[in-house]
Amino acid sequence: MTTPLIRPALETDLPFILDIYNEAIARTVATFDTEPRTMERQQQWWAAHQSPRHPVLVAEVDGAVVGWASLSRWSDKAAYDGTAEISFYVYESQRGKGLGKLLLHAILKAGQKGGLHTVLALITAGNEVSLALHERLGFVHVGKMQEVGIKFDQLLDVHLLQKIYSK
Repeated sequence: MTTPLIRPALETDLPFILDIYNEAIARTVATFDTEPRTMERQQQWWAAHQSPRHPVLVAEVDGAVVGWASLSRWSDKAAYDGTAEISFYVYESQRGKGLGKLLLHAILKAGQKGGLHTVLALITAGNEVSLALHERLGFVHVGKMQEVGIKFDQLLDVHLLQKIYSK
């Protein structure tokens, strides 16, 4: 594999970001979306990520976008302005090659630079690879929500992890 390039996403990357996300919707419990996302909905999502606290990064290999990461508003309440939720997705064919770690590391640096205080991760129970990766990058387990989602006819638990940036 060629060395991946991690860079800020461009609006022209949206079709690739959408395709990667829709693959995850169809094949994984990493997202609780159950219907494919439309480009219109993805453009609304993009509009909400145009601030330094809510960046979107992509991973490129040989000029092709193969993964992405974002920091999203945790809540629209002003008291939560320093908190974001982390997400990342990589094409199934590209998993296990270290792209997730590169994306998470880079998006965490971007969030710190953007002035965030804390980042939250919601990880579906059973996703031990993601749990371990987040823990290696400084997240701590702060809770588990039991049976909060249903996907593929399964009741699913969700772990809540948190990373607080040191000053």
